[in-house]
Amino acid sequence: MGRCWMWAAALVMCMVHGGASAQSWPTKRVTVIVPFTAGSATDIMARTVVQRLSEQLGQPFVVENRPGAGGTIGVGAVAKADPDGHTILIHSSSYTITPTTYPNTPYSTLRDLVGITPLALLPNVLVISPAKGIKSVPDLVRAAKAKPGTMNYASAGVGTATQLNAERFRLGAGIEVVHVPFKGTPEALTEVIAGRVDYYFCPVNAVLPLIAEKQLRALATGSSKRSAALPDLPTTLEAGVPNSDYNFWVGMFVPAKTPRDIVNRLHQETAKALDFKAVRDSMRKLGAESMLMKSEEFDTYIRNEVTSNAALVKAAGIAAPR
Repeated sequence: MGRCWMWAAALVMCMVHGGASAQSWPTKRVTVIVPFTAGSATDIMARTVVQRLSEQLGQPFVVENRPGAGGTIGVGAVAKADPDGHTILIHSSSYTITPTTYPNTPYSTLRDLVGITPLALLPNVLVISPAKGIKSVPDLVRAAKAKPGTMNYASAGVGTATQLNAERFRLGAGIEVVHVPFKGTPEALTEVIAGRVDYYFCPVNAVLPLIAEKQLRALATGSSKRSAALPDLPTTLEAGVPNSDYNFWVGMFVPAKTPRDIVNRLHQETAKALDFKAVRDSMRKLGAESMLMKSEEFDTYIRNEVTSNAALVKAAGIAAPR
């Protein structure tokens, strides 16, 4: 009987301690790692949300950009961080591609990190320099078919979501084009604006000002449905390219051993931040669309997308970088 009481007391203490840790978290600066360059679509969204989290929780949330290797450098830093809720990853849907394109990372995407929630869905926009004289998706497809292998497209890196969107489009259109990877969206956009790279499937939040300023021409959205920010722009599916849609999202993750009560608190606070009027207004201006999920639901979504993206990588013939 005495031993039973001891076990019961220990269990109660663990529960009390767990609850206390969630209530006191965060106790210091929170590092938010974004595995792409500053000014990238993922970076812009991260800064929008974590500024509000800092205000809500009374501790600084500091974004650190760790670009390179398709985002795996930044993911690896979070995977091996102390699982105390003070190191967070904000990544794009590239997160579910790199398990296939970078198979030898020192971490396991499905084992070493857990999802908090998607922050938003960000439709990709197919953009091109107006100087190219291409005004529609059929124009682009005709130009690519006229000279196979001479046109090229930009991405934010090998195995990133921007590449997979372009590869879905390439396969659906039946064209032969060359992939030109960059470290992030700002670098890719610079080259497309200059006309040195032909086109780019760019997350909508990073490209809206450039479309408005007529530095770039939008031909279509790459997602399954039209973007709320560009409601008159057709999807690539509507433009006649079958099986070309790809949904780009940005989500939040922490090390897998982070106490569940802290995971739940972070989810609660993030949902609260996303519902804050100023954040909602900022998201709307970025062209971001709501995609909130529970942590467990997001983990299931991740597992399913890792599987589907593995099939797409194989079909597109995307080789793992050496």
